[in-house]
Amino acid sequence: MLFLETLIFLTVHALSWAAICHALLTKRDPRSALGWSATSLLLPVLGPALYMLFGISRAESRAQRLIRRLAAVEPEYAHPIFPREPPELVPARLLKMELPGRRLTNRHLCRGNAVIPLYNGDMAYPAMLDAVNQAKNHVYLTTYIFKSGAVCEAFAEAMRKAVSRGADVRVLIDGIGALYSLSRPWKHLTAQGAKVEFFLPPRLFPPNFGINLRNHRKILICDDTAFTGGINISDNNRLQKHPHDGIQDVHFRCRGPIVHDLRRTFLLNWGFSTGKYDPLDSPVPPPAGESRCRLVMDGPGSNVEILNEVFCGVISAARRVIRIMTPYFLPSHDIMASLRSAARRGVETRIVLPGKNNLPYIHWAMLRLLPALLRAGVRVWLQPPPFAHSKLLAIDGHYCQIGSANLDARSLHLNFELNMEVFDAGLHDNLAGHIDGAIAKGREITLKELERQTLPVRLRNAACWVFSPYL
Repeated sequence: MLFLETLIFLTVHALSWAAICHALLTKRDPRSALGWSATSLLLPVLGPALYMLFGISRAESRAQRLIRRLAAVEPEYAHPIFPREPPELVPARLLKMELPGRRLTNRHLCRGNAVIPLYNGDMAYPAMLDAVNQAKNHVYLTTYIFKSGAVCEAFAEAMRKAVSRGADVRVLIDGIGALYSLSRPWKHLTAQGAKVEFFLPPRLFPPNFGINLRNHRKILICDDTAFTGGINISDNNRLQKHPHDGIQDVHFRCRGPIVHDLRRTFLLNWGFSTGKYDPLDSPVPPPAGESRCRLVMDGPGSNVEILNEVFCGVISAARRVIRIMTPYFLPSHDIMASLRSAARRGVETRIVLPGKNNLPYIHWAMLRLLPALLRAGVRVWLQPPPFAHSKLLAIDGHYCQIGSANLDARSLHLNFELNMEVFDAGLHDNLAGHIDGAIAKGREITLKELERQTLPVRLRNAACWVFSPYL
């Protein structure tokens, strides 16, 4: 009996120390390493189990293996061919803002594109459905949420018709995002000949318990037209039908050579999920506009936190005005420092956040962060409901960043995200007008207001902030 108890004791502590050693050797953030080490040490059995469930190491290693194999087998994925613009051809006024993305992604700008904003599902869904209905060769959709309802049924019907026309229809849904839909509307798609796959779905056999890493990218490619941004497939993005409890968001229609790179991104995601990487044999679409674009893909498997560093780089390069709109604002220390520095050197820095967040604990943690920014001269507004899910960055009259990434730890460190840098004065002015319109309707937060909060409220905010790396 004593031998058995000793064996159990040693096994339990061996698991704890194995988790601690792994966290110390693989985590980039010391707070994360410390948190997981303490959890594994203080909660034997449960701590290592939580680390195994929520840790990112297994999927990260898998991502690294697949990306290495991809680069070796399909070189065109790693080096897409489209009209590139080397630094010597980029206008001098754009170089400082363009440089961080080029060095971090190892990609030049792609010129000759048209990027059109589509506000809310009321504008985005009709344009997307029209593109699906016009597609002859392929329809590729990747989304975090494909939620049952009228919008989902409309997409499913359009895709079924595309299959009947002979188009290659593929749908990639995040394994956790799929759980938002109680029914399984994609079953009808597979019965009609469409291909449906799930990104890292949690399952017992073969075991996959990592639920932290999600594919948060949103892409639709219909032949030579593509869409990307922040909108999922869900009824509540149609504000005309859900004016009070809906979700505000912005999506973008893209035409031109950048569509080829979005197609490449979808096929990379598809290959990650299926293990089968199709040749990138579709022709590069012809030029369609004046936008210079570059995709910024980020996710585990990379040794560099690309999005975090791109954000820091372009904020540091700003000289006049920075406008940010994001639903979840729990930025890294680096981004916080870049924003404070920008404000202190005289850059007008405006941040717009939801007045009512769908995740209250995120809002409370955010309130704990804001005083440091407000003291530096950053200005922050809360826009009125409905909840704003938009993720926009506009700088100095010509630079925009759009896509799926929030300014929080989950997007910057855990999720597979896709953003796009766009150099286009017209798009910048459109998005800046949208952000300024939200400011005009919103309420500015002041430092005095936050300092007047009661002690229980400040403690609540601080408690949520402590756990912000895990939110």
